Amino acid sequence: MPDKLLRRPEVEARTGLSRSTLYDWMKRGEFPRPVKLGTRLVAWRESEISAWLDSREKRVA
Repeated sequence: MPDKLLRRPEVEARTGLSRSTLYDWMKRGEFPRPVKLGTRLVAWRESEISAWLDSREKRVA
């Protein structure tokens, strides 16, 4: 089954992060990079966002 692609508003809703935080953390290598779908269109793989969230939960626990 192919991985679902999530647009930025959905990534923000799932992670609770703002747009500026997402891009800052990507620049620092602390958040998954999106897949470029077009000139101004990007999306994140749902599996990568889920894995990132799981890793954050394990750090806190």
